Amino acid sequence: MSTLTATANSPATRLKVNCAGEPREMGRIQGETLRDKIIAARAALARLEAFRLDQPWWMPFGAYRWFAERTAHNVLAEPLARDFPALHERLAGIAAGAGLNLQSLYLMNALEPLLSRVRGGTVVPSLGACTAVAVSAARSGIGEPIVAKNFDYLPLVQPFYTMRESRPRDRLRSLDFTVAPLAGAIDGLNEAGLCITNNYAYTTDVAAPSGTISMVITEALERCATVGEAADWIKSRPRWGAGLLMLADAAGDMASLELSSTRASVRRPASGGDLLFHTNKFACPEMREVEVDKSAVFTDRAPKPLRGRRVQLSAETRDARLAELLGRAGPLGPDELATILSDHGPDHTPGDFTLCVHSAYWNTTACLQFLPKSRRVRVDFGNACQARYEDVVL
Repeated sequence: MSTLTATANSPATRLKVNCAGEPREMGRIQGETLRDKIIAARAALARLEAFRLDQPWWMPFGAYRWFAERTAHNVLAEPLARDFPALHERLAGIAAGAGLNLQSLYLMNALEPLLSRVRGGTVVPSLGACTAVAVSAARSGIGEPIVAKNFDYLPLVQPFYTMRESRPRDRLRSLDFTVAPLAGAIDGLNEAGLCITNNYAYTTDVAAPSGTISMVITEALERCATVGEAADWIKSRPRWGAGLLMLADAAGDMASLELSSTRASVRRPASGGDLLFHTNKFACPEMREVEVDKSAVFTDRAPKPLRGRRVQLSAETRDARLAELLGRAGPLGPDELATILSDHGPDHTPGDFTLCVHSAYWNTTACLQFLPKSRRVRVDFGNACQARYEDVVL
């Protein structure tokens, strides 16, 4: 049976930023506390191939970045202020705290959907992969449900990760995994015991620009206590982007919420089932209608390591391997889940398509385990195969 060890003053704890108050004040605290990381993240755009693919050969990078930031402002300022006023205020606070123009924050917060919009939807890949598993209290062996996730992303972005405690006035507190410039949360757990994690998805449908998936997740964590409430809230909100959200709550409910910019569908465990998992491909028939075709390949407008590869190959391979490992596993406590998500395939060779990803483009750059009942997150900002989890408690 697995055990948990709480660690005081751990690396993850030292990386935590505490944001409290009204939205703009929360943003200001984040911007001031993480100022160096936010400025470094903006500078790192110069090394982000996916961002620079559209840069004309004759245009200096500074001018190209300014043009992209101006475009982000023109696209996002009005819909964010209208549809997500609190997140817009938090974004303005981050910009002020970090000493940057708000246009820079628009770009860093909506880089992925903005690039997809500019380039026509499916040509540019998501910047990450990801794998998530949710297990029931009975199956976990520790008396409470667990959600475990590998965050497969660009190593370039890894230095900007942070754990953020959000304390919005008159709303629910949450512990968020995010990136320094982001107003929203990639993953999070709130004081009511609701957990939400996000995997990227590849879709072909489009909608008008609005808040990102990470912003919608933050809204849900502030407002919702259960899986049902969160799924209903998220489905009701305008959003710009796609993803597979794993939801779990302290009462033991869990669901996989598949999202695109125009559709949403909830998948729950089969009758009597005690776990759910997903990578980056949809399982619900209505969502598959707007998913990139199985035969689609990355074109020469994608980063070089991905060109010519079938878009869904990694997700399909990891999904099949995960089904195999989970199917023959017994109780799935924190240690067992950590072992499965550090898997390097049947031949024990880490690579592009293993659950613990090691590739020329993206890698497993963070590992997280959420325990909704005890309001605890176990985290390591590194490869799953080398993870030394630290506890952060809300």
